Amino acid sequence: MTSSTEELLKRLGVSIDAGTLRLALTHRSYAYENGGIPTNERLEFLGDSILGFSVTDALYRDNPALPEGDLAKRRSAVVSTRALAGIGRSLGIGEYIYLGQGEKLTDGKNKASILADTMEALIGATYVSNDIETARQLVMRLIGPLLQDAAALGAGTDWKTSIQELAASRQLGSIYYAVEGSGPDHARTFVAVLRIGGTDYGQGAGRSKKEAEQEAAADAWRKLSAAGEASVPAESEAGL
Repeated sequence: MTSSTEELLKRLGVSIDAGTLRLALTHRSYAYENGGIPTNERLEFLGDSILGFSVTDALYRDNPALPEGDLAKRRSAVVSTRALAGIGRSLGIGEYIYLGQGEKLTDGKNKASILADTMEALIGATYVSNDIETARQLVMRLIGPLLQDAAALGAGTDWKTSIQELAASRQLGSIYYAVEGSGPDHARTFVAVLRIGGTDYGQGAGRSKKEAEQEAAADAWRKLSAAGEASVPAESEAGL
């Protein structure tokens, strides 16, 4: 790693024992190239549950009048691959992840799916090295500020419908999503590229094809809306 783990822990504001921290930062690409050593996927699984519960609990308590559908939309926004990857980038997590040579060559440290998965693994590692309350507090420090801006993150927004309407209004051509999956069956990640009229407009990643396509549509919509010609996407029950 290029930076000290002490700096990483300082950024996170928690203590994690050295062995658990290294495990949380070990991507499967590195593990496979080094004799099949343990990966961070079990910690990621654990962290995902802690993240989901912590956010759900906060949303439930802080929004007593909000119906279940709206609570679910806000939760989806703040625990999405895009949101977690953004937090990971702000903390510089990519510099600490153990990656295989293939991922290094393809700038894996900046891939949304890898950053999001590592963030979840770090949450799981915080729980293992401390307790549930310490892990919950970490989640709230990282995710809490986003809960007030869930709408801005696209909570409940059907980006695929929005980009389809925008492309049609500008007569940009037909829409096509090129999706590729990678990783073992139990931990697949997908990357989608949105092409409109044969031109690439957006890219997204997720743990399902549908999520990756929504991320790509959101990316394309933001780029096209930079010209100030797009209208705000309408909310939809479709979500991700």
